[in-house]
Amino acid sequence: MSVAVSVAVSDDGLLVPPGDAPLVVEIDGHYAWSLTPARDGRPVAGGVLVPWPGVLRPHLRGRGRVRVTDAAGVAVLYDDEVGLGSGEGTLAVVDAAGHRLSVDKVGHLARSFAATDEGVRDEILAGTGRAIDDLREHAGVAAYLNYGALLGAVREGRMLAHDSDTDLCYLSEHTSPADIVLESYRITRAMRARGWRVLRMSGGDVKLLLPLSDGRACHIDVFSAFHVDGTFYQLGNRSGRLPREAIVPFSTITLHGHEFPAPRDPEAMLAFLYGPHWRTPDPSFRYADPPAGVRRLDGWLRGFRTEMGRWTELHDGPRRAAVPRGPSSFAQWVEPQLGSLPVVDIGTGTGRDAIWFASSGRPVTALDYSRGALGVARRRVRRHGVAVEVDQLILGELRSTLAHGTRLARAPHHLYARHLVGCLDPAALDQLWLLARMALRPGGGRLFLELAVGLPGPGDGLVRRTPVEVVRRGIEASGGVVERLTTGPGEDMFDLPDPAVCRIRAAWPAAAPHPKETS
Repeated sequence: MSVAVSVAVSDDGLLVPPGDAPLVVEIDGHYAWSLTPARDGRPVAGGVLVPWPGVLRPHLRGRGRVRVTDAAGVAVLYDDEVGLGSGEGTLAVVDAAGHRLSVDKVGHLARSFAATDEGVRDEILAGTGRAIDDLREHAGVAAYLNYGALLGAVREGRMLAHDSDTDLCYLSEHTSPADIVLESYRITRAMRARGWRVLRMSGGDVKLLLPLSDGRACHIDVFSAFHVDGTFYQLGNRSGRLPREAIVPFSTITLHGHEFPAPRDPEAMLAFLYGPHWRTPDPSFRYADPPAGVRRLDGWLRGFRTEMGRWTELHDGPRRAAVPRGPSSFAQWVEPQLGSLPVVDIGTGTGRDAIWFASSGRPVTALDYSRGALGVARRRVRRHGVAVEVDQLILGELRSTLAHGTRLARAPHHLYARHLVGCLDPAALDQLWLLARMALRPGGGRLFLELAVGLPGPGDGLVRRTPVEVVRRGIEASGGVVERLTTGPGEDMFDLPDPAVCRIRAAWPAAAPHPKETS
């Protein structure tokens, strides 16, 4: 059934009628994205303009059919062929292998279950069952099916078509966040010993990567859940009232012929997660988490991830193309001061400067906390054929800082960080000075910094301005010495003009004297 509603599709996004009802967007006959006009758009003449998500924009070049419907696919608001971008080629949202992609519930591009073959779907479910067994038998925690997988099983008797992973939770016996973090790390060690590849997302949740026969790796999220002072918390971000008796002892639920443990009262859990209208399908659903609970979970378990999503969006989206590929002017300023020592590029981003340093044969390590950045850097390192070790460093996490500091203390090298300081909160900045103190004292290397300076402010970008004296005091308080400091016009992370940029070279006292400069 078609409904005559004025809808327009352009490079800017979708012009749709105002309203709170979710809409579904298909491109080239396949689900690509869902939205809610009142939440995701802004009023303009003729309706509401909802911009395309950043992760979709690189794929919106070509000619193809775009279809916009209600959540049930019954009311068709738009169905026509359009040309986007250059208008040349086929309009389709696919990966390099031609697999269909869609925007998932956290704003990433992924292969949904609707675009997954039945055989691969069974691999995912069997792998999820194996994960539950390993968590119980080898990690000592009883996990239950939750989130989208539980919702699909209860409401529809199948996986949600627009979902892209499976979610497990375990109810911890602990009530102290410190004990919950320790438990999570113990679980990680146990699962790695079972052969699982594990990605840590916070102090209380990890992803298990399940290799599939179609070449991709499915994520199985493992979230901790616990009670503190009568409040129930469940990663990610859920908090409120849900008694322990609603979860244990477990019930059993069947999903595509596979049996899984589930909360004792699945409906109570789904109402806690999705609200009282959880039975009504809403592919554009977003959680409305209590701010107080989010603040507590951030402080207890994952404060260092505050801006992780924004960096992922940058490195996976169209703005990445605005980052130049050649060496920055700061790298060229630093290079004559390096001598023969290796370089560690902290906050490497796309790896542009690390690759340039390595092109002359110099040993280089590239570190970043964003997995999006690390993926880009690794691909570019392979294409250039240079020897750059790429690894994750999370300066907001003491465990990560100490591990890298200990490793770097074993051999002399320099530390290099361009526009990193403006990305760090005060706690992470303190850990940068800790890392430098650990890494540089034994071997004679230097810390080279470039940063945007001036009065601090929230700004609307990822890199903020930092007063010079804040940086100087931090270096000196950690035992360092500022050997050289210059300020003046410079460039931002995109090499665009910036009126106030500071360059610093610092050393730590046990380092060998640096040759006096004549410039």
